[in-house]
This record gives sequence, C-alpha cells and structure tokens, in this order.
Amino acid sequence: MKNHNRRDFIKQVSATGAVLATGAFVSCAEKASASCSGAGTEENIQSKLIIPKAQGLKISGTFLDEISHDIPHQNWGEKEWDRDFAYMKAIGIDTVIVIRSGYRKFITYPSEYLMKTFGCYMPSVDLIDMYLRLSDKYGMKFFFGLYDSGKYWDTGDLTWEIESNKYVIEEVWKKYGHHKSFQGWYLCQEISRATKGAIAAFSSLGKQCKEVSGGLPTLISPWIDGKKAVAPAGGDLTKAEAVSVEQHEKEWSEIFDGIKGNVDACAFQDGHIDYDELDAFFSVNKKMADKYGIECWTNAESFDRDMPIKFLPIKFDKLRMKLEAAARQKYDKAITFEFSHFMSPQSAYLQAGHLYETVIRSILKLDK
Repeated sequence: MKNHNRRDFIKQVSATGAVLATGAFVSCAEKASASCSGAGTEENIQSKLIIPKAQGLKISGTFLDEISHDIPHQNWGEKEWDRDFAYMKAIGIDTVIVIRSGYRKFITYPSEYLMKTFGCYMPSVDLIDMYLRLSDKYGMKFFFGLYDSGKYWDTGDLTWEIESNKYVIEEVWKKYGHHKSFQGWYLCQEISRATKGAIAAFSSLGKQCKEVSGGLPTLISPWIDGKKAVAPAGGDLTKAEAVSVEQHEKEWSEIFDGIKGNVDACAFQDGHIDYDELDAFFSVNKKMADKYGIECWTNAESFDRDMPIKFLPIKFDKLRMKLEAAARQKYDKAITFEFSHFMSPQSAYLQAGHLYETVIRSILKLDK
C-alpha cells in the first residue's frame, strides 16, 4: 500500500473506531471549547519528536490472545475483531499468530478430541474459524498455535505436550486447512533455558506440522532468562541471578542444533533483559539463527514489564529502543505480544490507542 493510500486508510479506520467507541457523543462543553480555541485545530497539534524517525524494525505481525490467564479478556464479538484487523492492516501487520488454541480446559475452537480427552469446555464462539475468515478477508497470514495442557508448567517436562498435540494438529488441519490464509504453525510451549524434553517436543511437533500441511513454516517464541524473568504474580520486578550472554548462546546453540529443519523461525521475547543489554543478546540470537538456518524474528513485547502492575501498555521509548536494536542486528521480522490489548485504538486500555498513534508517526513515519 502506498504511503498516501495507507494514510487515508488509517484516517478512515481511526475515525470509524472513534465514532463506534464513543457513540458519537460530544458534550456541549467540548464543542464550546473547540469553538473558542479554533475549530479543527486539534488535528494540527503534533508532538515534536527529537529522535530520527523510522529507525526501528517495523512490526509486521502480532499474537492473538483470547485464551490467556494473565491479561483480561476483552469479550469482543466479530464486529470488534473485524475492526481490529483493519487497524492492524493499516500499520502494515501481515501476520497473525494465535498464541495457543487452548490452555488447560479453555479452548478456542470446538475440538471434539480435547473436550472428550481432557474435559475441555465447549466454547461459545469458534475463534479459529473467525480469525481465519478475517485473515482471508484482510490478506493476512495466519499461524495456528498448538494446545497447552498445562502439564509442562506443572512438571517441567515438555514431552507431556507431544501426545495431545498429535491429535490437535491432525484435527485442525482437516477442519481449517482449506483456508488460504492458513500459512503456518506456532509451537506454543515457551522455554528459556535447556529444558527437559524441549528438543524432542519441538522437533516432533514441528515435523508433524510440516508433514501434515505440505511444509508450512513453524515458529517458536522462547524468552531469555534475564534479570526481568520473574513470576508475573510475584512482587519482584527483577532477580539477582540472570543468564549471561555466553551461557545463553551455549544452551540455545544446542537447542537450535537439535530442532533445525523442524523449526523455521524463532522469535525471542525481548522483555526479560534490560535495554542496555539488547544489542549483546540480539547479536548472539542472530548469529545462532543464521548458523542453524532458522529465521531470526523478535517478539517485541508491547506491554511494560518494569511496572508493579501487570500488565499495561509499554512506554513508547522502550518499544522504540527494542525495535531499533532488532533493526541494527538485521533481524528478519518483528512481531508483538500483542496488538489487540496493548496497541489497538479500541483496547480496554486507553494508553494503547496513544501508542498506536505514536507508532504511526515515529516507526512508520506516516503523518496522519
């Protein structure tokens, strides 16, 4: 999309969202204020950024998370999701990734296998069907996130997740594989270090996903065991013991060597290390990915880990620095966790819409 066309589209989408979000109600006081200050002048007020624009890697993908256990559900219907896909498209997002198709007993689609085998609850809406139809509509690539039984989190052994997902992979491809937008798989189990069963699980599940779907790509998104890798439910923001760059490289070189050929892309989460550590870890990630033939993506977290309240939209400068580091290290793609809660103009968080506006001006270098 050419810049002027995208600019017009952003205006149209933003205007529509604003009307729907506010019900088009404007108080008499607001009208009077606008009249006194000069009607229409608000659009001419621009923040004066003192940093160069468009230095960061552009976000072109996002996770979709409506099965989460640590951020609130927004309880959107298809109308709201359709509008959100339009917002995503307007800033250049071309890939959406369901972070997991189910977590313990809550699932995103009516899986006969999961309901029968694990006692999962029947969902009221088939989110996978809806996301795929919207991906088809907006010309996006859709990555399906596998099922998380919770047993890995309980036991520390990732091999627990292999058996259940064997059936999920088959079931999902048979049910939804006809969609043009179904373009990849997300192996949703998250690790940070050398983990029991990790190589076996990623290799086995990645291989099956590719075989079933004719070679569609597979993605993982681990975290770095840095100083900010603390339990979300705890009160601490940092920890004393954190992995060194050297140890991170040693452990992940072994993992990459074991999963190469079955995992096509790795998007390390970027929020667990400090901002002055970004280049050191990012350069090692890129070096390892290139060595083992794995695409190097970044998962640019758009929520803030530095606050005691979990979780709120990130301060723009923090997001900017992370994306600039990814650009310096020549990463292949930037995705985010995640647009709809932390960047969308219609998010439950007011700050998210402001972040969207700032990203348009600074990262995309588009004037609205």
